[in-house]
Amino acid sequence: MSNNTLEKYKRAIRKKYEIEREGEYFDYLYKPSRAKLRDLCWLIFENNPTKEDLNVFSNLLGLDFDHTQKNKFKEKKDKFRPIETFFKGETDPSSMDVINMAAILVDFHPRPLKKFYENSKKEEAKPIRRMDKAKEVFEKKSADKKEKPEKKSKKRNFFRDIKSMFF
Repeated sequence: MSNNTLEKYKRAIRKKYEIEREGEYFDYLYKPSRAKLRDLCWLIFENNPTKEDLNVFSNLLGLDFDHTQKNKFKEKKDKFRPIETFFKGETDPSSMDVINMAAILVDFHPRPLKKFYENSKKEEAKPIRRMDKAKEVFEKKSADKKEKPEKKSKKRNFFRDIKSMFF
């Protein structure tokens, strides 16, 4: 996976954050703090998270999501510091779990990075297919041009024949 893809993923998450910070979760995202991000995380995970999201939760926080473990979860406030500084533009996180959790908090899709990478590979393949089609059209036109001179030469011979009849 190229570093360029990781940077695109981070930029896309940050753009989504700029949009979402004035949206539904304004109270949590407008001026993010560790506590606000932690509370937003709990709110999001209470509403049927995906399997990939649960894996990110478990990897970042070191515990599985369980509705009955809210007090244990509240102790993990410091785990949200890198996300807070990322949203504020102060740091550029290197931890994939931090980046993926940031994507979850702003509801960025496709996520996690693996899906984003696969999606970007598909997008990169589309122009190649278009180029192949363009080459086919160009080759067909080139072949048509090669055939046309023969037709032109017949026309020229026809006019020469007519000219020779009268002159």
